[in-house]
Amino acid sequence: METVTCKTCHRISSVTKQTTKIRCHGCQGTILIGNSQVSVPLDISKWPSHDQDNIIIERKRFHDFSKKISGISPRSSPSFSQFPTARISDTPPRGKRALLCGVSYNQNKKFKLRGTTPDVMNMAKLLVRQFGFPTNAIIVLGDFMSYEPPTRMNIIRAFDWLVKDSQSGDSLVFYFSGHGTQQLDLDGDEIDGFDEAICPLDFETAGIIIDNDINKMIVEPLKQGVTLHAIIDACHSGTVLDLQRVYDHNRGRWKDNYPASGAYKGTSGGKAICFSACEDDQQAADTSAFSPEIVGAMTFTFIKAVVENKEITYHGILDSIHNAIEDANNSKRGCGMLNRMCHQKMLQDPMLSSSEPFNANSLFKL
Repeated sequence: METVTCKTCHRISSVTKQTTKIRCHGCQGTILIGNSQVSVPLDISKWPSHDQDNIIIERKRFHDFSKKISGISPRSSPSFSQFPTARISDTPPRGKRALLCGVSYNQNKKFKLRGTTPDVMNMAKLLVRQFGFPTNAIIVLGDFMSYEPPTRMNIIRAFDWLVKDSQSGDSLVFYFSGHGTQQLDLDGDEIDGFDEAICPLDFETAGIIIDNDINKMIVEPLKQGVTLHAIIDACHSGTVLDLQRVYDHNRGRWKDNYPASGAYKGTSGGKAICFSACEDDQQAADTSAFSPEIVGAMTFTFIKAVVENKEITYHGILDSIHNAIEDANNSKRGCGMLNRMCHQKMLQDPMLSSSEPFNANSLFKL
């Protein structure tokens, strides 16, 4: 993945090698890749340093929070590799099952992310310890420890495992922590003219996975009574499942997100719900603003919201994530922030989308 800077507003955007043009996320102008733009390197010398007093305060807050769910801290807990996990070749179980993907891109320092390993470990522990997911009903794909690597092919195979033979009453979870991107929509089914996508470990050679395909593989097959929750901590992830309704958090109502082409993006009777780290034209942060470890801002604040309030609603989760990010941006404890595109503030608004409208003030459950 490369970065380009708009010569008009100087906003940084991420692109893949195959991208020829994108919409600027700042001024909304068209950027012709390789023509009028230049790549921007990650200049570590320009990153702001930590304020030590605030780091001490945050360390205490982090460990106080960690005590609320055993093992939530990657440093203090046993390695998650001690828990049994499902393999892609296993027969999918009935009831609850989950696919967790964490991509660190360790093979290429240019794309390397530091927060995805604790993100996946913490999400897995949340599912097991708070929501009762069996450890043998969770597939972890990660380029760390001994997990199956999150290659494009493995993710696609795991998508099939996640929805295969699911029946009424089953609860499915798809979690992704890694890079996200956009590319020009060629099908005419995107309101903003761009497809959103996730980047597997081998995206440079095998390609990205665009929202059209994600929808086809894990949304369309959902049968009556089956519910899928997706939690996507990646840049440009707002409508990465191409769901037909988007929740207006400020007004408390659902908006249509039907494709202009008329293509069907719904389920086969089930329900799909997605929490995204940011809107389609925004970037998601890896940060130390909330803990001594580098973590995904959305993942950490999502888990914190759910752990601290067992009776939280879908709307309440959005409130909590938004407030936590806003608070970090407005306080000194954000001074040590490291996000994926080197911004000094987390410029991201979490999103909720669904295959159908529902009461966002209902209790969140998996």
